[in-house]
Amino acid sequence: MNGVRPNILAMKGYVPGEQLNDPDIVKLNTNENPYPPSPRVFEAIRTALTADKLRKYPQPLGDTFRQAAGRVLGVEPDSILIGNGSDDILTILTRTFVPEGGRIVSPTPSYILYRSLAEIQGARFETIRFGEDWKRFSGPWPAPGANLAFLPNPNSPSGTMLPVPVVLKLAGDVNALVLDEAYADFADWNGLALLPRVPNLIVTRSFSKAYSLAGIRFGFAVADPAIVREIVKVKDSYNCDVLSLAAATAAVEDQDYFRGVKTKVLATRERMRRELGELGFEVTPSHANFLWCRRSDRPVKPVYEELKQRKILIRYMNYDGYDGLRISVGTDEEIDRLLAELNTIL
Repeated sequence: MNGVRPNILAMKGYVPGEQLNDPDIVKLNTNENPYPPSPRVFEAIRTALTADKLRKYPQPLGDTFRQAAGRVLGVEPDSILIGNGSDDILTILTRTFVPEGGRIVSPTPSYILYRSLAEIQGARFETIRFGEDWKRFSGPWPAPGANLAFLPNPNSPSGTMLPVPVVLKLAGDVNALVLDEAYADFADWNGLALLPRVPNLIVTRSFSKAYSLAGIRFGFAVADPAIVREIVKVKDSYNCDVLSLAAATAAVEDQDYFRGVKTKVLATRERMRRELGELGFEVTPSHANFLWCRRSDRPVKPVYEELKQRKILIRYMNYDGYDGLRISVGTDEEIDRLLAELNTIL
């Protein structure tokens, strides 16, 4: 096609999880939170729905959100960069740090968007496989000096986390390390405490998971303010709208509600881990709001297909022959239905 860059023509492009509008579907395939957002979110959106607020541009840096999040997280507001979902943040960081022909490194199996970002940028993409325990790698990390490393922690699809010493070692091997913490709100630790020790570390977060705002599209990054000042030059002028900023600010301020939802998700996750194991699945212990399930005695893709016929969506994922099922944590009622159907299928 005339005019399209060759690297765009050559790439497959990122394919999101299925989004079906059938109200009878039990949707456990894209790690959305099964519970509604904080009631404060709805009130904040209603307050923002005025002619005066909608006809004017939003805050370009999201200062109100940055101040609220800074108080909750214990970081300086100037260290926060807002984004239209954490994927927007990852795109901004790629554009900031990686020249055409540069190099991005990441572990695998992991978030498949990383490869797409490298291909769009015209950069090389190198991976290193996780070891069997997901806490180390199967070989040496790709050669030092990469422009950017994406390190999902917790990882998807496994839900596992790398130990702090491994993160620190990787940070010393690359120009910039992105600790992708889309699921960190469900984990036992996160990378924010590492920021003062690691000047080239950037932590990214999403409001699509723990805060139940996947439909709003909001994420942010935390880094040294000097780094944020450079990244701001790359982002769109107004990359977050009035409604998303109002919703995110209200959500982050309601930490009591957040903790209540987190407690329910973690309890259901533990129940799923136990009962899926009893059904014969090899379940990887998870620090996220999903579980990675495999079987050594039978292929799992037919299980995914049969569940879909029964209006239950989970995610079948295949990484060059290493495949499995990623199942999001749902409500107890949704998980009751999932387990009942699995018991029938198996």
